[in-house]
Amino acid sequence: MTCGQRFIIPAGNKEKSKKIKSPKEKVEPLPGFYRAVFVGSRQLFTNKENNTGLVFIAAAVCLKFFTAGMNYTMTIPGQAYSVDLPIPIGHVLHVAVWGFLFWYYMKIIYSIAYEQEKLPDMIVGGFKGLLWRIAKSVYIFIIILFVVELPYVITALILSWMDTEWPVLLYALMFAGLFLFPAAILASAVGKDLTLLRPDYFLVTISRAFRPYLVTAVLFGAAVVLQMHASQYSGQSFAVATGHLLLNFAVQVIILVAMRSIGLFFRHYSCLLPW
Repeated sequence: MTCGQRFIIPAGNKEKSKKIKSPKEKVEPLPGFYRAVFVGSRQLFTNKENNTGLVFIAAAVCLKFFTAGMNYTMTIPGQAYSVDLPIPIGHVLHVAVWGFLFWYYMKIIYSIAYEQEKLPDMIVGGFKGLLWRIAKSVYIFIIILFVVELPYVITALILSWMDTEWPVLLYALMFAGLFLFPAAILASAVGKDLTLLRPDYFLVTISRAFRPYLVTAVLFGAAVVLQMHASQYSGQSFAVATGHLLLNFAVQVIILVAMRSIGLFFRHYSCLLPW
C-alpha cells in the first residue's frame, strides 16, 4: 500500500478489516528562543555577509531623512484666479522608502523563519521590479493595518456618530491592534497569503505562546515609539540634524531585531500556530 494507512488483518475468515489512524506525534516547540533573540541577534550587525543589506537600509534611511521636507507648490497664474499645484516629492519618497523597507523586513522574517541567519540578498529586478515591490508592500501594509485596527476604526466611527468621546477606549483598541501586528506580519511574510489575516488565528497564536510573542510585540512597540520621536531633516542645525539622523538609525537597529524575533518565533513555535 502506498496511501500510508494502516489496516488490521482479521484473525478469522469472516471478520472485516478496520482502518485505524496513525498515532499523533506530539511536537514540542524548539528551545532557545530568548537566547536566539537577545544574544544571537548581534550577528545581524557583526556578520560581514550582512554589510550589503545594512548599507542599503542606511541609504534608505538617509534618503527618507534628507528628502522629507522637499514638498513644494507650483502656482499656475490665471486671469480670474491662480491654481496652486502641490508637488509632494518628500511625501512620495517617504512612502516609497518605507515601502522598500517593509518589503525587506518581510524578506528578513521569511529567511530567519527558515534558518537563514544572514540578511537576504537585495534582489529587486531593476527599476520596474523595485516599483512593483514598493507598491505591493505598501498595499500589504495597508491591509494588515486595516485588519488589526478594524475594531478601533469601527468604534471611532460609532463614537463620532453618537457625538461621544471615549479616549481611553480608543487608545486601548489602538494599542491592542498594534499588539496584534507582529502576528499579522508573520502570517503575511511566511504564510504569503492575505487570507491568513484572521483575528482568531492571531489570538490562538498569542494564547499558545504568550511570553515569547510578548517579546516580539515589545520590540516592535519600542521601534514604533522611537520612530515617533525621530524627526526628519527640516533645516535644523548640524548637531540637531545629526542627533535625529542617529535616532533614525537606532530605530532601524530595533526594527531589525524585532523582525528577526518574529522570524525566530515561527522557527521555534510553528508547531503551535493554527495555520
